[in-house]
Amino acid sequence: MVRICRFKAVVVLMLVAGASSPARGWQSAANPAQVEAPSGIVESVAQLRQLIDRGHPAEALLRLDQLKLQRPTPPGVDRLRGVALYAQNRFAEADAAFGAAIKADPHDEEAMQMRGLTLFRLGKPDEAIPLFEAAHSWNPQTKYDPNYVLALCYSDTHRYDDARHAFAAQYGFAPDSASAYLLAARLFFRRGYLSTAQDYAAKALELDPQLPLAHGLLGEIALAGEHLDVAIAEFEKERARNPLEGGIYDRLGDAYTRSGDYIKAERALQQALLLEPNATGPYILLGKVLLRQKDPVSAAMYLERAEKMDPGNTMTHSLLGQSYRAMGRAEDASREMQIVQKLSTKEAQSEPSH
Repeated sequence: MVRICRFKAVVVLMLVAGASSPARGWQSAANPAQVEAPSGIVESVAQLRQLIDRGHPAEALLRLDQLKLQRPTPPGVDRLRGVALYAQNRFAEADAAFGAAIKADPHDEEAMQMRGLTLFRLGKPDEAIPLFEAAHSWNPQTKYDPNYVLALCYSDTHRYDDARHAFAAQYGFAPDSASAYLLAARLFFRRGYLSTAQDYAAKALELDPQLPLAHGLLGEIALAGEHLDVAIAEFEKERARNPLEGGIYDRLGDAYTRSGDYIKAERALQQALLLEPNATGPYILLGKVLLRQKDPVSAAMYLERAEKMDPGNTMTHSLLGQSYRAMGRAEDASREMQIVQKLSTKEAQSEPSH
């Protein structure tokens, strides 16, 4: 299943507006509220925020560590240190920095949201939830809707109805509507909660039997569990409701391919191509079906088209290699296998380490 945890999902250079920064003599005993920070420090904090935003967190962190040594520490420094550390995937240190920012200012909503996000990335959704719940507003500086990550935290702690409400709030749906149930079902499915996703999709249909895409989602859930007869039946129901939805024909073709009914699979995939000519999925699946039908020449034709559309797809090159080998084109087959190895190595190196 696709886990939004890779997500990926979700983007994280959350930059906070720098607060005014006091220097020596700024806390006047007579009237401290009227004392302003020297402009040099204010400009420095703002510049460091821009430095992180431009993709130089390491340089910004060195300068922030110097500001951290000032007494008292200028406002905003701990928060920005957390942002810089987060950008470097140093989540435990980022958590400590955001914790210091919240201790200094318990009303710092962006620091709360960022610490919640950090804890989520650390695999501690239960600790992240109170922080997201306390940060009531969507801070535009964070550039993301905290309802989404809060909903993921609820999902991962099995608070599924709370997750549904949070997802619905993000999209502006009524929390107990059919749309809210279907939305939650799709996102649960993506996180691998198949049983819960199935229950919520079924509830969506109970509330609205004509709801578009609900049968399609039930089909995807059944397909993921290799319940092929159920998947085909659900996809056929969805096709009856949405006859011009190209993705349904693609999924139906996949289900027929897995069940070994290659004639029906080829027909469904050809229909998908007519409706979605710029999607690579049907071309790749057609290549697989034609290979199984011992027609490597036709398979290569579709796979070469898919390769031109998306040259970085490992599956396309793997199937092309098989097609060329079946056609006796050993040199071309070897080239495709070399491409597969390079792409696989690149994918492995890009995998997050956390």
